[in-house]
Amino acid sequence: MNEMDHIDRKQLIVAFIAVILLTGLFSYSYHNKNLTPKTEPVAVIEELKPNPFENLEIQAGAVYIFDINNKKPLYAVNAETQLPLASLTKVMTAVIAREIAPKNTIVTIQPEAIREEGDSGLLAGERWNLSDILDLTLVASSNDGAKAVASAISAFGFIELAKSTTTNTVISQEDFFISKMNQKAKEIGMVQTFFLNESGLDNSDYLSGSYGSAKDMAVLFAYVLKNYPDVFPATSQAKIKVNSLDNIVHTAKNTNEAVGRIPSLVASKTGFTDLANGNLVVAFEAGPMRPIIVAVLGSGIDTRFEDVEKLVWASIKSLQ
Repeated sequence: MNEMDHIDRKQLIVAFIAVILLTGLFSYSYHNKNLTPKTEPVAVIEELKPNPFENLEIQAGAVYIFDINNKKPLYAVNAETQLPLASLTKVMTAVIAREIAPKNTIVTIQPEAIREEGDSGLLAGERWNLSDILDLTLVASSNDGAKAVASAISAFGFIELAKSTTTNTVISQEDFFISKMNQKAKEIGMVQTFFLNESGLDNSDYLSGSYGSAKDMAVLFAYVLKNYPDVFPATSQAKIKVNSLDNIVHTAKNTNEAVGRIPSLVASKTGFTDLANGNLVVAFEAGPMRPIIVAVLGSGIDTRFEDVEKLVWASIKSLQ
């Protein structure tokens, strides 16, 4: 073997080793290149998950969407701004009536109640079970119904108060019911809310009958659903028929025009006055045992329904 042959053999061996090393390096690089991206798409997908509330065209001045089970908001805009409540007030009227008196208490319609703005077909002297007159009052947003309930239950509660105290009461019977409404609002954490009457009608061109926030309305609805769930079922129907104790049949159409377009509706209440404009609060089941409350204040007389529908469907998407 000559020197040239020896060099060629050494070069061949070196080349062979180099090929093996390069092949291994390529294999390692390729293997790691294929492994690395497996964790990246998850993070990218999570970051790009669309926000269903983004770019929603909402006319309301304030919005609050509350997940009752998780005790947290899904979406909020000006949620703690104090605004006129209008007939959302009647939900608290129902709460105080139920807290003071049994639901089979008899309510007699007084002439002064009939003089309230609006006509829901109630008759002076007509007698009602409390639970039935509350159903009609909430569904039809009856001002005379709210006045009749407040007057009757205030008299009942005022008498009970007088029996239980040895001192002269400093509050009149007329103010008794409203004071209970405000006391309850404070008790359950409705920090922006106060009531001046039981119906929510404007007291004047410049003063609403009640004020509160979208968040406070969610607090109120959550309280009622937990403590007085039988107050709301009628409000999920488009129309109800109720009989007074005088066997007079009354048909009440729901003032919530979107009642049939909201899936798994549990509760609803509208509100509208010149000062408040359009309000609407609903509770619905976004899934089995997953109650969600949507509160809208300061929208229009028609756009409140559109606002709530959009927010309901956005809420459902956000939970998927």
